[in-house]
Amino acid sequence: MAKTKNGEKTAGRTRTTRANGRRRAEHHPAEAEIVYDWNKLDVRAPLTAGPVEFFDETLRDGIQSPSVTDPGIDDKLELLHLMNSLGITAADVSLPGAGRRAVEDTVTMCEEIVRSRMELAPACAARTVVRDVEPIAEVSQKVGIPIEVYAFIGSSPIRQYAEDWDLDRMLRTSSDAIDFAVKHDLPVVYVPEDTTRSAPATGDRLFRSGRDHGASALCLCDTVGHATPDGVRRLIHWTRDLIRGMGVDVRIEWHGHNDRGLAVVNSIFAAEYGAKRIHGTGLGVGERVGNAALDQIMLNMKLLGAAHNDLSNLLLYCQSVSRACRVPIPYNYPLAGADAFRTATGVHAAAIIKADQKGDAWLADRIYSGVPASEFGKEQEIEIGHYSGLSNVRYWLEHRRLPVDDALVEAIFARAKKSNRVLTEDEVMAIVRRHGNGSANGRGKKIRRGSGAEAGRG
Repeated sequence: MAKTKNGEKTAGRTRTTRANGRRRAEHHPAEAEIVYDWNKLDVRAPLTAGPVEFFDETLRDGIQSPSVTDPGIDDKLELLHLMNSLGITAADVSLPGAGRRAVEDTVTMCEEIVRSRMELAPACAARTVVRDVEPIAEVSQKVGIPIEVYAFIGSSPIRQYAEDWDLDRMLRTSSDAIDFAVKHDLPVVYVPEDTTRSAPATGDRLFRSGRDHGASALCLCDTVGHATPDGVRRLIHWTRDLIRGMGVDVRIEWHGHNDRGLAVVNSIFAAEYGAKRIHGTGLGVGERVGNAALDQIMLNMKLLGAAHNDLSNLLLYCQSVSRACRVPIPYNYPLAGADAFRTATGVHAAAIIKADQKGDAWLADRIYSGVPASEFGKEQEIEIGHYSGLSNVRYWLEHRRLPVDDALVEAIFARAKKSNRVLTEDEVMAIVRRHGNGSANGRGKKIRRGSGAEAGRG
């Protein structure tokens, strides 16, 4: 029977892993025998026709949120390195037309990309006016690498009405901006904002003009989070038909916002329907309720088998975005939240403990989790609270290599049942010390937390 590089057999799975520093063998049936996966029913082809590219908007669109801090340059450089380590294709590093600081940061970040020989490609946003594209051309010439220009203009009738724009004016300014970029050897992505509320007749003229003037890609934008998956499907199919009829090769991109709470799922559907580059921001930061969360998109694309990026730094990326942008991570946020892999419920904890006692970390990681924590740098955590059972208490003590005796277990259990929340580490250790179980000096080994922000939570 064939084995993977991890020693994992394709059926009747046997794998050797490390848990708490110890190697141990795992034995369980093939995954298909113990997980009935409705997600895979009637799937006759891969999710996407080819590789999907990821585009990070954290340092431009993300920091436009009024509640987000524009990170210092050192934090921006750290984030670029993390993006590169995750296999993110390109990043929007700034809108240089915003002013001097934006230009200076753009130069520093592009120089770092060159110096570190990153595979991450730099991009900058610009309105479809020449004066916004000019500083991008200047930075590109200074650092010696092409910078992709994302030239945007509102395309929906509601925006045209509010701005008193007519289509001829929109075509003229777009053409001038794209022509200038192409003249300076800058690749251009044409971004008709609010595409999901734009009329086909307008889209047809804008798309054709953008391509005729040299745009190599077209970004479909759900600027106000209006789209549903059906809308995504119809828009992308219409766009693909238009491009096919033009007889040209144009990359389709998808840029989504989360106003209806559909940004991540819309992005996954967009990739399935034919978008080749998917946009998002770390933790979904952005204006109003935010952009599509790129970390969640990448996690799901990995689990769906549609992306094969090394996501071992995904947790660190989320934590770095949180720190740099001064955005707290909600306790229930997927993967990076303090409670993402944490339970105090007796029934749930008992199942995890039984799997763990079988010596099977693979099983313990999936019995009550749709995301395998260990594949993304975290682990299952069992706490003690008013819904806990005695097994929670025993596991908690054993996991910290503390002595376990019935009197101590009962004392902790009784204290938990009188509480209306999960006991903190300090509260449990106080009971341990009172019982004199050799831990009064705090030698008990504490469970590893996912981040400093999570440590000490109840």
